[in-house]
Amino acid sequence: MKRTPLFPLCLVASFGLAIPVAAQGMMHGSDGMMGGMMNGGMMSGQNSFAMRMFDADKDGTLTPEEMTAGMQAEIKTYDTDTSGSLSLAEFAAMHAAHTRTMMVRAFQMHDEDVHESGMRNHPLTPMTDPNLVRVLQAQCKRKVGLIDYKIVAQGEAAICRRMGELREQGVGLAIVDALSNDDLLRLGPALKELPLLTAGSGVAIGLAQNFGLVPSPRVAALPPSSGLRAVLSGSCSQATARQVRAFIQGGRPALVLDPMRIAAGVDVAAEALAWAGPLLASGPVLVYSGADPGAVKSAQERLGAAEAGALLEHAIATIARGLVQRGVRQLVVAGGETSGACVQALNIGQMKIGAQIDPGVPWCHAQADAAGGEGLHLALKSGNFGADDFFARAFALLA
Repeated sequence: MKRTPLFPLCLVASFGLAIPVAAQGMMHGSDGMMGGMMNGGMMSGQNSFAMRMFDADKDGTLTPEEMTAGMQAEIKTYDTDTSGSLSLAEFAAMHAAHTRTMMVRAFQMHDEDVHESGMRNHPLTPMTDPNLVRVLQAQCKRKVGLIDYKIVAQGEAAICRRMGELREQGVGLAIVDALSNDDLLRLGPALKELPLLTAGSGVAIGLAQNFGLVPSPRVAALPPSSGLRAVLSGSCSQATARQVRAFIQGGRPALVLDPMRIAAGVDVAAEALAWAGPLLASGPVLVYSGADPGAVKSAQERLGAAEAGALLEHAIATIARGLVQRGVRQLVVAGGETSGACVQALNIGQMKIGAQIDPGVPWCHAQADAAGGEGLHLALKSGNFGADDFFARAFALLA
């Protein structure tokens, strides 16, 4: 059976001297993917979920009172507008959270190896090895180890024991598997004393308990949205390419940026802002870097991978600031490096996190000097996150 990488949740932590913890996934272990599917995965997921969520006294049975209390608690958790009921978007967020583990396992059955996927064409961080331990080891002087998903499933004590074993082996950095919110909740207390932790935003769900923070739907409430809308994309991932196609097929205007013209000294940022100006009033516009693998490779060969990526990032960041100065107050940015460049260009120091658009991608709200003191709704999306209709649904969620 072909081995596939797991990228749903990526966590890097540092313990003792330093230990990163990320998601390596089902490439390790004798159960493999099908074993996991049969042993408590797809076949028994629904029953185990209900019992875990609603069996308050843990006696192995469910009463009507437990079911009612459990459902009320679930509604309260995902009722972000505190209306007392779930909208379609709120229900979708709840459903996505509870089906993530089964989705990940099913995804792995059909996923390509990373060295055969679109990630091999990433302009800045091409991925040609599905083993994240090896990927991280190639970048580090410290020895890298793994805390796999079977250990994480056993809870805090098992995770801490594994960290102790790795320390004794001279490991300074570790990759940690996380398949679900339950895994993140198990990891939270185990990672409490680590001096360094690097991860996607999802890890916060497990860390809050370390600081006595209690979940509340009111926390995700953002100010009302207003202003013009735009999408900027510097991602070359296949997921973002599909999102770009869906946006264009939906009849919305889009402009592609050419790194070779930027390298030739053309002010493509000014051109893009001039193009977008008269269109913004009629709805969202999209400015994106080309995701065609051939074009990406050609630009990298002629300019160098780092130079091609840096040119596009700088141009898109300049466009982001110009769009906000022109009245854009709802901005979606696709691509990790691109998002960082745009946040810096907008001089944003702090953001309030709101409701999820898709798993791992929330709307945020921030103050940006380019907005003249007004607030800005901002969605920052890693390239491979989000469904094909992500851009349209993002704006619909704010409407």
